[in-house]
Order: sequence, then structure tokens, then C-alpha cells
Amino acid sequence: MKKIYLIGIGPGSKDYLTIQAIATLKKVDVFLLLEKSERKDRDLLGLRKEILERHLKHGSYRVVIKKMPVRKRSRMAYHEEVAKWRGEVANTIEEFIENELKDDQSGGILVWGDPALYDGHLEMLRALSKKVEFSYTVIPGISSIQVLAARHKIPLNRISEPILITTARHLKEYNPAEIKNMIVVLDSHVSFKSIDDEDLDIYWGGYLGSNDEILISGRLKDTKEEIKKTIIEAKRKKGWIMDTYILRRKMSE
Repeated sequence: MKKIYLIGIGPGSKDYLTIQAIATLKKVDVFLLLEKSERKDRDLLGLRKEILERHLKHGSYRVVIKKMPVRKRSRMAYHEEVAKWRGEVANTIEEFIENELKDDQSGGILVWGDPALYDGHLEMLRALSKKVEFSYTVIPGISSIQVLAARHKIPLNRISEPILITTARHLKEYNPAEIKNMIVVLDSHVSFKSIDDEDLDIYWGGYLGSNDEILISGRLKDTKEEIKKTIIEAKRKKGWIMDTYILRRKMSE
């Protein structure tokens, strides 16, 4: 039976591959790399290739590069829009399984961070497995959230404190007074800029794990303009930004 390995490769550094991930790379016959036209995706495609070249012998594997379907912004509801786009990506993966893998061969898909956290590949493979005969295994990776905490030298939660992980899209749904310990991902529009709260700190990181990594922390009210300017300048230089941050309320003394 054909097999797919979904391999988490961390948020941006080749050094973040786990021992399990490296061992799994060596089991793969053919890798599927999805390519988009944006500069960000060209940069990230290059890093995927570097990972393969670093850990695998030349000629021991094959790479198939396919165009990533473009998610078209429309008037349909966000959930429906994303579901439609994921269906198109799943069709691309299905074509790869059907046409690029022989029986008993394995394919590999490299996923940024950890496949279980804000990534659609698991749902795509689960749906595909109902109509295409193949098996799949998931290899966890280091997430940007873990790297963010390590870089700022803070725990993700304090004593008896819950963690809320959300996206920037949902940040506006929360009253600032309700924010205790919130991790925000997928933000490229400085969504925290409208929050005015004296008691919130921010721990922000851009391009985590890469050579271009940027870290800023401090009281949100005092640092949000600095972070905003940093994001604008980073986008100007690289054409894109990937950032993650923690909003955390100061604890009472």
C-alpha cells in the first residue's frame, strides 16, 4: 500500500528537525513540495529543499513540485472559502498519490511547525483516505509557539493558568479585560494595535527560528508602535512576515 508521511519540520530553522523527523525523511521515496508564486513561499520552498539536501544523499529520493492552488478571496463565508481551497489542495495531493507513487512507495509532505496546530493537511489526508487507498503517519514538529516561549525565556503558562490559543481573526471578539494569557497566531495586520490596556504585556516574535528572527517584548501600550513599525519594515525588506505573540496580563503582587 502507498504511504504518506506528514512531517513537521519546525518554524524556520533546519536545526529544529527532530531525530524522528530526520529518520522519517530517509524512509521517503518521493517528496511533494507545493509552490506558490509569492516571495514568502519561494523562500520557504527553498528552505524545504535545503532540509532535504542536508539530511539525504543525492539521488536517494525524488522531488515533485506542484503549484499550490490559490485561495481566492470571495464573498462566501470564511469557513466555506477555506474549505473550498483545502479541497483544491487535497485534489493536488490526490494526484500526487495516484500518479507519482508506485505501490508500496512512500511520499513525504513537509509541514511548517507542527501538523496538528493551525494546519489543514491532517483534515485533507483524513478526507482523502476515504476515497483513495493509502495510509499515513504524522510526525510532530516543534511549533512557533514553543520557540517563542523559549526565545523570550518564559513559560507558556504560569501556576494554575490556562492558555488560550487563537488567531488574529478572532482577537477582536475578546474584551481586553478578559485576556489573561493569550497566544495569537496568523496575524499579519498588527491586530493588537487597537487594544489599550495598561496591564497587558506582549511577547512578540517574527521569523522565529530563522536567521532573520526578531524579538520584542514589554508592556503592550509601550511597545505596540515599535512592533508595528518593525512589521512594516520587515515586510518592505522581505515582502512577507510570519509572526506569533503572547498577550499576558500582569499578575497581582
